[in-house]
Amino acid sequence: MHIPVLQKEVIEYLSPKSNENFIDCTIDGGGHALSILEKTKPNGKLLGIDWDPELIKNLESRIQNLEFDKRLILVCDSFVNLREIVKKEKIESISGILFDLGLSSWHLEESKRGFSFLKDEPLIMRYDGDTRKLTAEKIVNDWPEKEIERILRDFGEEKFAKNISKKIIQNRPIKSTLKLVAVIKKAIPGRYLNYRIHFATRTFQALRIAVNEELNNLEKALSQASEVLEKNGRLVVISFHSLEDRIVKNFFKTTSCLKILTKKPIRSSEEEIKINPRSRSAKLRAAVKI
Repeated sequence: MHIPVLQKEVIEYLSPKSNENFIDCTIDGGGHALSILEKTKPNGKLLGIDWDPELIKNLESRIQNLEFDKRLILVCDSFVNLREIVKKEKIESISGILFDLGLSSWHLEESKRGFSFLKDEPLIMRYDGDTRKLTAEKIVNDWPEKEIERILRDFGEEKFAKNISKKIIQNRPIKSTLKLVAVIKKAIPGRYLNYRIHFATRTFQALRIAVNEELNNLEKALSQASEVLEKNGRLVVISFHSLEDRIVKNFFKTTSCLKILTKKPIRSSEEEIKINPRSRSAKLRAAVKI
């Protein structure tokens, strides 16, 4: 089930009003988007973008015949093409843009693309599901050891990157998630195997980021978002790990047309974490265009 993270805080910082237009760059299950549409009645539009065709299809089937279906424009694309999407869809006077980054529950539980290290699935890890492009399987089986070590270190902040990359090379071919988990287990010192964070977490994060070019795409998309926002428009970003949060923090700091609204990132309350444990790592930052 899709549970939107920091729902109340998103609405507070985006501050949607009647007839204003918004963009949700990662619409997923539509939780945030539907709340925004409720606030922008009767004529406010929302452009919802998602890279995953399955998520767009699921949302389209859910919103049929709802009162706001004519005000919601859904586009299956990567937010790295934000400027072009806005131009093509002729969305004007954009009062706010939301990025809810990271992995959705649907990707972990239902996509069957290898995002979860708890299920036996093929190593795809692509949000768009296109196996003709780069996949996690291609990285672990075809890339040189040094390159695998680099992405594990840079994108996963994995302290055992060298050991894991060596074990990956020694155990090729690796076609499934559970085989990869078994290989990682061999590379990790025993005392870390029952650590609070699962020992495969950082490797899976690194592979997913590399496959989808997440960090590069985020930097490019934030720049475009600040361009297409109208004056006094608001930009809200929810990140789930330090690499994303660092990019957002630095972008807000160094972009002259933005005034930061959140001195420190907003975190989920204990009540929200009880209902949705995945919200524990969420950090929300917000800025307004001046």
